[in-house]
Amino acid sequence: MKKKKSIYKSRSMLYYENKYYQYGYKTIAGVDEVGRGCWAGPVVAACVILPKDYKNDQLKDSKTLSAKKRQELAKVIRKNALAIGIDYCTSKRIDETNIKAAAIEAMYKAIDKMQVKPKCVLVDAEKLKNKNYHTVSIVKGDTLSQTIAAASIIAKVYRDQICQYLHQIYPQYGFDKHKGYGTKLHIDALKKYGPIKNVHRFSFKPIKLFISKD
Repeated sequence: MKKKKSIYKSRSMLYYENKYYQYGYKTIAGVDEVGRGCWAGPVVAACVILPKDYKNDQLKDSKTLSAKKRQELAKVIRKNALAIGIDYCTSKRIDETNIKAAAIEAMYKAIDKMQVKPKCVLVDAEKLKNKNYHTVSIVKGDTLSQTIAAASIIAKVYRDQICQYLHQIYPQYGFDKHKGYGTKLHIDALKKYGPIKNVHRFSFKPIKLFISKD
């Protein structure tokens, strides 16, 4: 007996956009964050508004794309978008609050950066509240909404650029390769050099193991 195809998998990546346009919202944005699971660097959020009739089948969850493809698509998104907002919370801010709170804060900040103000915001997983716009939380939204996927690509490319900058300052850590994630390369560097203040997330359990007790 064949398994039924998930209704979510069969939906268009414009299902939610079209739904809320039909509800009368004139400007619909997608917002997503990247870097939540990293041990170092900021958590970055992006907000994107695409034209109502815009469709690009190549837009998908940034994690499924190569770095080269993300960069190519980021250029396409920037060329076609009506507005883009990007912001972040530093590792210091993450330590002051927690990663979930920092990710949500970065999302709000990215939305606030928009030159064109959205009336409806499609959010990847998190629940946001704001009296100035309607928000819709979509679990795995970067795989179900073209606009959220676009936001995930913009955020990922921006964060990767930050990691390239960190690599220039701390080449021994290999940020250009692991992008702050807990890879063997990163662990080996932490064992040898220890964590970097205001770069690594000292509140994260794996990083605590490398903090000197002296």
